[in-house]
Amino acid sequence: MRFEIMRLDDVDGSAVDSTVVDAASVNRIVQQAAAIGQRILIRPADSAAS
Repeated sequence: MRFEIMRLDDVDGSAVDSTVVDAASVNRIVQQAAAIGQRILIRPADSAAS
């Protein structure tokens, strides 16, 4: 399964950028975001996304 991870703006919460990753990469990205206090949103990726 693939997930879209969006980095969110600290001020208004709008999406700054996004990437699509496989399930195995989600934990690593969450740990990195937590370490620096970055806000992210994770959701299942559309099958057409790459």
